[in-house]
Amino acid sequence: MSSVLHHPGYRRLFTAQVIALVGTGLATVALSLLAYDIAGADAGSVLGTALTIKMVAYVALAPLISALAHRLPPRPLLVGTDLVRALAALALPFVTAVWQVYVLILVLQAASATFTPAFQSLIPHLLPTEDAYTRALSLSRLAYDLEVIVSPVLAAALLTHFRYDWLFLGTVAGFLGSAWLVLTTALPRVPAPTSAPAPGAASAADPPDLLARATRGTRIFLATPRLRALLALTLSIAAGGAVVMVHTIVYVRDHLGRASSDVPVALGAYGAGSILAALLIPRLLRRTGEQSVMLPAAFASAGLLLALAALASAGPRGGWAWPALLTLWWALGAAESVIMTPTGRLVRRSASPADLNAAFAAQFSLAHGCWLLTYPLAGWLGTAAGLAAAAWVLGAVALGAALAAKRLWPAPDPAQLPYVHTTLTRNHPHLTDAEHVGTGWRHSHDFVIDDLHDRWPLHPRRS
Repeated sequence: MSSVLHHPGYRRLFTAQVIALVGTGLATVALSLLAYDIAGADAGSVLGTALTIKMVAYVALAPLISALAHRLPPRPLLVGTDLVRALAALALPFVTAVWQVYVLILVLQAASATFTPAFQSLIPHLLPTEDAYTRALSLSRLAYDLEVIVSPVLAAALLTHFRYDWLFLGTVAGFLGSAWLVLTTALPRVPAPTSAPAPGAASAADPPDLLARATRGTRIFLATPRLRALLALTLSIAAGGAVVMVHTIVYVRDHLGRASSDVPVALGAYGAGSILAALLIPRLLRRTGEQSVMLPAAFASAGLLLALAALASAGPRGGWAWPALLTLWWALGAAESVIMTPTGRLVRRSASPADLNAAFAAQFSLAHGCWLLTYPLAGWLGTAAGLAAAAWVLGAVALGAALAAKRLWPAPDPAQLPYVHTTLTRNHPHLTDAEHVGTGWRHSHDFVIDDLHDRWPLHPRRS
């Protein structure tokens, strides 16, 4: 996996990602302490609202900002968003009211909603081969998992010597370091965004409006069977992840009656499963396709949630309940990583180079939409009816999502598909290898939804 780090451009961008993630982790710890300073006993409500603002920014703003910035070169876009994030983090220690926290969190997360899809869309251009790109996706997944572990440990070490507001300076340093690395890295040339309307628009001659650009990636997602299946798979792991993040402390402390120090152990088991799967997935994907590993992982996630529901309903009986929980959390982390790691491969395969940014922005937004649904569902159900009920319901959600993904994802799913064009003239450059059939021209090629192909050819379709 580390062989892709021999590529100097990717190595610098990956380093930028890692230090920005560590900085974000420090901000998460510092923000919780800041919320307690400002709101006291209401700190949980403040943090809950801040996290909701984060998710809303990711869901609503990622496609819109991507559309507004669609003609900006990637370097100034990435550097600019890092600087905005640094300024927002720098201002956080000086807030004196809760509403100021919310405003700064909105600014910071809006910048992150711009940075992440643009960063993700660069990597396929930098590492064009499938194997190298898969290794890069696994490293990226590892970076996210390690951030969950490393940032709290680093924050705890720093807090023994400094006040919590100094942690925000670590966040600022992370974003500035990321900006410097992007600024000094030779970035690949990215094709200019298409000037034609989004798929399904009435006329290819008119320039696209903001709404068409903002919804272009979502239209590509909804028109592509494997991407619709990916959305269902994301919902399945969001159901499991929400249970882990929301209910670990409740289950460990109240249900099992264990010490607070066991909470990070349980979360560590979840992260360990994810890390191990991320390490193994490149080798596995060389032997088989994404479909044959992602679909079983979704069904496994649903089964694990239902097993948790049965475990919680039975109550803590004997010493086996604790190792059973650790095993379930480890397996849920592995299932999540098996689904999440190959996601970029599916997005890259399903969009033209010029539409990669829009497609990644849509994936970023829709994925967080799944979490925006499952987080409050897990919290509300757990509070109203208990952990067992929440696990039963979210297990059912995960199972339904896995079944939907299996139905939506065609098997086989070849890259090349035949298509019949009836609106293009014979001298159109796209038809150089086409044959005349009836009233149109038919040819086969690696198929994606774009301005010339506005629907998926389940059977040879007419355009």
